[in-house]
Amino acid sequence: MSFPEYLDTRSELVLELTVEHALVVALSIAIAVVIAVGIGIAVYRHARAASVALGVAGVLLTIPSFALFGLLIAPLGLGYPPTVVALVAYALLPIMRNTITGLRGIDPAVLDSARGMGMSARRRLLRIELPLAWPLILTGIRISTLITLGIAAIAAAINGPGLGELIFSGIGRIGAVNSVNETVTGILGVVVLALLFDVLYFVVRRATTPRGLRA
Repeated sequence: MSFPEYLDTRSELVLELTVEHALVVALSIAIAVVIAVGIGIAVYRHARAASVALGVAGVLLTIPSFALFGLLIAPLGLGYPPTVVALVAYALLPIMRNTITGLRGIDPAVLDSARGMGMSARRRLLRIELPLAWPLILTGIRISTLITLGIAAIAAAINGPGLGELIFSGIGRIGAVNSVNETVTGILGVVVLALLFDVLYFVVRRATTPRGLRA
């Protein structure tokens, strides 16, 4: 069976797995943003605390994905829960690092002017610091999304959702009918999702970044 014929006959399954893949990544990134940006805001003024937070997030990112998924089976079982927890862990570092870097990189003169206007620390954070750091934070979110899109495919090893099911099924049946088509479909699906997310982040950046801050 040719590749186009395979896609035509399995289109519903491919679409279902693609949506599952996108949703689990989107959920994981949303959770990671809340955690990483929150920690970044809490520690960016304190060098030692920031180093510890970034160090822990860096260690999580270095754990091989198969090992982390395996470790999570005992407490969380198979499927969605360990997949989300692992993806969140892998997504933390770029977001947290860019949050800290972005907040630290704001011109002190801008903050001094805000203080002179009587702005409280909370208002400075919400009205000035986070908006100015936002382009760099969004870049961290984008990088984390691309990382987790690939790692999410490996979650099929623990019955996780998404396109990894096609990749693992095809590799496990290598030499059989349509095994190559299955594997290629899964890989191409991840690539297409990466391109779509990239376009989405470009649109979000253009819509949410003041014109003077656009690169």
